[in-house]
Amino acid sequence: MGAAQQRISTPGERQDRSARRGAITAVSGALLVDAVLALSFSGTFARLPTAFWVMAGLALAVDVRPYVVANRRASSVILPSICFTFGIALAWGFVPAVAVQLAAMAVAGIRMRQSPRRALHLAVQHACALAGAALVAGLAGLRLDAEPDWDDALITVAAAAAWIGARYGLDSLAARLLSDGRRRRRVQRWGVELFATAALLLLGPIVLAAAQVGVALVPLVLLALHAVHRMVRSAGEYERAARVDVLTGLPNRRALQASVAERGNSRGSHRPERRIALLLLDLDRFRTVNDALGHTHGDRLLVQVAQRLTAAVPPHDLVVRLGGDEFAVLATRVDGPAAARRIAAHLADALGSPFALDGLIIDVSASIGIALQSERGGDGAALLRQAEAAMYDAKQRGAQMAVYARDAEHHTPDLTLLADLRHALQQEPAEGLMLYYQPQIAIATGEVVGVEALLRWRHPERGVVGPEELLRVVEQTPVMRLLTSRVLREVVGQLADWRAGGRPVRASVNVSVRDLHATDIAEEIKDLLLRYGVPADLLQLEITESALMADPHRVLDTITRLDRMGVAISLDDFGTGYSSLQHVRRLPLSEVKIDRSFVLGMASDAGDSAIVRSVIALAGSLDLRVVAEGVEDERTWRLLATAGCHAAQGWFHARPMPAADFTEWLARYRPLRPGREPGALATT
Repeated sequence: MGAAQQRISTPGERQDRSARRGAITAVSGALLVDAVLALSFSGTFARLPTAFWVMAGLALAVDVRPYVVANRRASSVILPSICFTFGIALAWGFVPAVAVQLAAMAVAGIRMRQSPRRALHLAVQHACALAGAALVAGLAGLRLDAEPDWDDALITVAAAAAWIGARYGLDSLAARLLSDGRRRRRVQRWGVELFATAALLLLGPIVLAAAQVGVALVPLVLLALHAVHRMVRSAGEYERAARVDVLTGLPNRRALQASVAERGNSRGSHRPERRIALLLLDLDRFRTVNDALGHTHGDRLLVQVAQRLTAAVPPHDLVVRLGGDEFAVLATRVDGPAAARRIAAHLADALGSPFALDGLIIDVSASIGIALQSERGGDGAALLRQAEAAMYDAKQRGAQMAVYARDAEHHTPDLTLLADLRHALQQEPAEGLMLYYQPQIAIATGEVVGVEALLRWRHPERGVVGPEELLRVVEQTPVMRLLTSRVLREVVGQLADWRAGGRPVRASVNVSVRDLHATDIAEEIKDLLLRYGVPADLLQLEITESALMADPHRVLDTITRLDRMGVAISLDDFGTGYSSLQHVRRLPLSEVKIDRSFVLGMASDAGDSAIVRSVIALAGSLDLRVVAEGVEDERTWRLLATAGCHAAQGWFHARPMPAADFTEWLARYRPLRPGREPGALATT
């Protein structure tokens, strides 16, 4: 019964017990060793001058505030007492120096709440460091007096180097042994620590020189120690700011990539089957919160999400805010995809409870992409790209989570082709990128009512890259936004030229789900229209059913903003996806486009013809324009006219052509409309 009622201690309570044991170990160990040294070397201590005791007292006093280097593990601590103990070692030898150092470390250990193991580890390091410095000074015959020469300065530098080499050499050796030889600390991360340590050590001879002049001058070194402390603190704050998200206090993208590299390289051999998994969470419908309640409430919600995710994740894992409404969890002890899915489900459950903001109840959900590191030492950026691709895959399939599949075709983009495309987009003009325009004709009147902008890319080595291959490579990457931005800029500029030439025409541009999820696309389009002086009703965006169903609420938010600006929205490839009529009814659409797969067969296939007529009737009841793609012959055009279709697009009228060719074609074009007799065409 007693065992059953025994309370399980919390991590904080266990840490408190460890800190108490560490303090007892440090104090009792220092007292014991110092007592042994005092008895064994009583004559040495009896002959020590007043300067030694002043420096010893200051060493204990300054270690009340040890310097801890930010964003580093527990060994990254600098004891300011080394300034005094190093000087003591140079002047009076190893025994007095180590006695003072152990006493000062006991003070620092109590302040830092060290564990017994950590206290012993630091004590051994500093004792060996002092031994190395004293050995160099003794072998070189260093005798610091009131008039030191250049040889004494060089010996002092050599002793400081021996101190640093012994201390950090032991630290690296211990880290290697504990991680089975695979863990290596990068030298560049030691910069501030080594510089501060060297500065403190080289202050030691200055303190001794001051003591030669007068003991009263020794405490003045506290000002220099304060300057070193401020330097370490400022460097730590700068490093922390570079690795921490300002709003939530979580690590940021840079910290995530560093952690992937470090933790991936240090996986232990006792559980080789365990892998690192990155789970990317994208909050659904977050922009709705910003628009409805304001950015202040949105930021408060992000802070609460960060707190809830942190509470749901064990200490050995990492919660990161990537930016906007994207978070990530780096799980370091995952046995495989099934375990990663369980972690994702746990995170989804953690977000499942409603959030409260000023009495308002807000429900939050997230789409989660999962990527597992396949080998040790993987790239954090690559792992993040994989998790992002899986997240968008989950959105497109309407699933809560998805695991990155390396062997899936659409998840293995040609990285060389992607790099070439990024390079092409960064040039002015874009290398090999061309926009073609295919006219859209009003069936009843034969008038040109618009064009669709179609992208072509002529690769310098591969030739023309088809639209399908281009989208497969780019759609799930950040390059998609660069590509869309370039296309929008080119199209709006062309619209301005046509309008200035007296032939205003509406242009449709295809956008992806990634574009619609971007927070700035509406503002980008608004700026472009203002810059080129183009009315908003001359630009139309085409979205697909898959983009609509990936996250209908988030898409609704974006296109509603565009609709309010006057930019028309067209639903492309209607009938090929799985959009519900509920979403079609709610979206501010201007037109629907019937997929060419139905239009091409409507003249010979009764089923395709019935589908086309049904779509036209449905769109008419919703007061939407209907554009038929893939109109290749007169018979199909006449059937569409009979069914009441508004516009047609296809080779029957014109193939896609560059802007200059379209301008010439438009000047020669004479409107055609279906004649009253079969096979007859009427001109106007």
